[in-house]
Amino acid sequence: MTLTVAVQMDPIAGINIAGDSTFALMLAAQSRGHRLFHYQADDLNWSDGRLWARANPVTVQRVVGNHFRLGDPVSLDLGAEADVVLMRQDPPFDLGYITATHLLERIADRTLVVNDPKSVRDAPEKVWVLDFARFMPPTLVTRSLDEARAFLKTHGAIVVKPLHGNGGKAIFRVGAEGENLSALMEVFNLTWREPHMIQAFLPDVAKGDKRIVLVDGEVAGAINRLPGEGEIRSNLAVGGSAEKTQLTAKEREICAALAPELKRRGLVFVGIDVIGGEWLTEINVTSPTGIVAIEKFDGTDIAGMIWDAIERRHASRAA
Repeated sequence: MTLTVAVQMDPIAGINIAGDSTFALMLAAQSRGHRLFHYQADDLNWSDGRLWARANPVTVQRVVGNHFRLGDPVSLDLGAEADVVLMRQDPPFDLGYITATHLLERIADRTLVVNDPKSVRDAPEKVWVLDFARFMPPTLVTRSLDEARAFLKTHGAIVVKPLHGNGGKAIFRVGAEGENLSALMEVFNLTWREPHMIQAFLPDVAKGDKRIVLVDGEVAGAINRLPGEGEIRSNLAVGGSAEKTQLTAKEREICAALAPELKRRGLVFVGIDVIGGEWLTEINVTSPTGIVAIEKFDGTDIAGMIWDAIERRHASRAA
């Protein structure tokens, strides 16, 4: 089976090929004989029921500084000429991102979009996770300083973070005495119109924040991400480090609870974050990462698993 795959992503010239999950997916697709095109979300166009992108044929190779070659740009009809669209641009989950999901939803009956654009739009990482609040640490979503103070009084030290943040950016710990909480809430309220997420601080974060990757609802692998010195954030993008890990019984229970919904919603590639072996904090569906690090430690082929799942879904639609 040879597929035409359009990859909607950030500029390919700027990616770090040593750890980029999208690049790993492109390499795996190319090794299977699939034809790749590259475009950015800004390149989408719609008219008279037709969605197209100004896209470049692309080939990739794992050579630092020479990792891609682009062909001449073409007007690629995503509904008629592409078999699969990989929606892999990084957040922020802003109106540009949301608009891209609306446009791609218009071809989803003809072209397999991974992850499903409607489901991505309906499941932002720190909002959809509220459906599984039984697995979460104590959590408050608010813009109110008074509510934040009451939550702090109940739970002691807290973490404050943007509801639609990504990559470990703008995450703050506030001690039990509430140092700078009012100033922090003021800055957050000036910066973001939406509410913010406040959670009880989990001291176990010092032992790591586990990223678990699920492929079509099934556990594919995991890494434990350790915070850098003087940090509470363990994201690899902000200096965290990775180590080999195994799942706890509670983590397997969490994955089993998520699996039916992930399959039903067409969320093929998902990364969840769990602290202390039991506390679910995020369900990442927009542009999950981590497969390269997991493959390094476990010797698994998660990119191959993802393509197996995509090919199965494509074949079932064509049947």
